[in-house]
Amino acid sequence: MKKLLGLTILLLATALTNFVDFAVAEEPVTLNQKADGYRGVWYMNQPSSDEYVYKYSGGLGTYCSKHKPFAIYCEQVNKTFFCFGGATADDNRKLLHMVSYFDHEANTVPRPTILLDKQTDDAHDNPVISVDDEGHIWIFSTSHGLSRPSYIHRSKRPYDINEFELVEATRSKGDDRTPITNFSYMQMWHSGSGFQAFFTRYNYPAARTICFMSSVDGREWSAWQKLAAIGQGHYQVSGIGAGKAGSMFNYHPQSKGLNWRTNLYYIETADNGDTWTTVDGKELTLPIKDIHNKALIHNYEAEGLNVYLKDLRYDNNDRPVLLYITSKGYESGPKNDPRTWMLARWTGSEWKRSPITTSDNNYDAGELWLLDEDDWRVIGPTEKGPQPYNPGGEVAMWKSVDQGATWSKLRQLTKGSDMNHTYIRRALNTHPDFFAIWADGHGRKPSHSHLYFSNAAGDVFQLPRTMDSETAQPKRIELK
Repeated sequence: MKKLLGLTILLLATALTNFVDFAVAEEPVTLNQKADGYRGVWYMNQPSSDEYVYKYSGGLGTYCSKHKPFAIYCEQVNKTFFCFGGATADDNRKLLHMVSYFDHEANTVPRPTILLDKQTDDAHDNPVISVDDEGHIWIFSTSHGLSRPSYIHRSKRPYDINEFELVEATRSKGDDRTPITNFSYMQMWHSGSGFQAFFTRYNYPAARTICFMSSVDGREWSAWQKLAAIGQGHYQVSGIGAGKAGSMFNYHPQSKGLNWRTNLYYIETADNGDTWTTVDGKELTLPIKDIHNKALIHNYEAEGLNVYLKDLRYDNNDRPVLLYITSKGYESGPKNDPRTWMLARWTGSEWKRSPITTSDNNYDAGELWLLDEDDWRVIGPTEKGPQPYNPGGEVAMWKSVDQGATWSKLRQLTKGSDMNHTYIRRALNTHPDFFAIWADGHGRKPSHSHLYFSNAAGDVFQLPRTMDSETAQPKRIELK
């Protein structure tokens, strides 16, 4: 009887985590250790019982598009700091949060720091990185839903990755403050006013409710703002401009489930979340709950198309530029072709939408670089890979000289690879020698995973998988 009572209490406690914050975040399992190389995590989601094996899978150390950023260049020390979902030499599915940097002067990387063991194989728990005005490195360790705690860490010394401390962060809740112990899909931006965070809270009330909060010091945060809760909720991709921050998002229709996501919306704030408006300044009442509302850019639901969000940037006029993929459905394979890479940009009076190229999976992911008025770039796995119709492929760089109206392939960055390259991510404040970072992995079975970066010219370098010294030079990869 006692055993039965104990089991009942345990099940009840587990169920309650779906509705309340964790009172106290559990102490991380490992902290401030050094790895002997750069190894990414392999992850899969939803077996599909067909030749493609999974809905998506592969080397997902820089997954997913709703986590931002993974890398930041700091001019003060001439280093690009980055984080990724790592793995051990013996277990490519054991997720470890790792932090490192590329030293631009020495052209070397150190042994990465293992910040913590997240006790999962789920790449949705990958970390994101930020750097404050004093140079402290912040790592935000996300969670996939409510079943695991989330963590915030801060480096003890500026521009130093050797030792991090756990931050006990709180948020405003009514007249009190409550610990922040759980968040999903974190996107963290830092500016002169402090931190601005876009994230997801599960069952709040929608299954995927998108939210916003801000903080001056990273320890005391504002109340959580619910941005939208339409149907079963949303995915969002955010960005920060010279004088605003914004979010692009889709929505999950109530009747179809979370594998369906459609429509394209955009909202922004110019006052750190005090007010939210459409791109043309119409004030919004939050959270948005109606499918057809002032923030809607395009009704893809009427066209029967899914929408997969990739990146949000602001041009020289502080106008939003959105990157996303449309397809006919969520399953892998040619039946849902074409997967069309799309750009939507605000001209000041209207949204202009234009295609860039096509690829073969919904979870092909790249990002935008706006280098000049006549030099916009997209880097992504747009070319057929060794595991076609699985996420990723061979990487190419695309260029537009007319602000996204037309695009041409500037260069193919990888060729003849054994495994698909996945989730190409942009470094903030980009240095031309460390332009993008990503991982590779087999699309249809567990495999080891390498980490790569490219420079602005499109040359690709592999981070050392094993190291026998404290620092090492990345290896340049020649096209086959």
